[in-house]
Amino acid sequence: MSTTLYLVRHGQTEENAANILQGHLPGHLNEEGREQAARLRDRLKDIQFDALYSSDLKRCRDTARILNGPHGLPPVFTPLLRERDWGPFTGMDILKARTLIDNRAETVDALFRRARTILEEIGSRHDGGQVLVVSHGLFCRVLQAACLGKTLREIPRMDNAEVRRVVLTLPLPLPAGTEETGATAN
Repeated sequence: MSTTLYLVRHGQTEENAANILQGHLPGHLNEEGREQAARLRDRLKDIQFDALYSSDLKRCRDTARILNGPHGLPPVFTPLLRERDWGPFTGMDILKARTLIDNRAETVDALFRRARTILEEIGSRHDGGQVLVVSHGLFCRVLQAACLGKTLREIPRMDNAEVRRVVLTLPLPLPAGTEETGATAN
């Protein structure tokens, strides 16, 4: 069997609007981000979800709480769904950081290992179900790539409060390979 995932990137944050590389910073939804999450909540309200998983970072927790209004699910907040740890580049202007990212940031291989761990957990616990997953732009792309056996570059960027439906089938396909990426999502 398989599990249907609805992967959601958190709503816009004050830091997104200021082009700040957030990584493991909490992030604060701005008014637009709260409105984006509310609009998405209304689009998803009639879907019967079996579970809700979310990054434990504030911007995702807040987005998940808004989306969960019609569902009332007990949320599972986990650091496995966090954005990439940018290390010393966290908090920098994205455009400046893009040219500096080096091996002090979490590697793309490490992101894929984290993604495989949480996908295997969700797939084994919710086989045949529909699961709402709230995470971050880059990490949602990694989750998609891991599900589909693709590279990160083959997965398009996600907008704030965008949802993508992906079918997770275990065992996961063999990795298509990973490659380094610049600071383009948070």
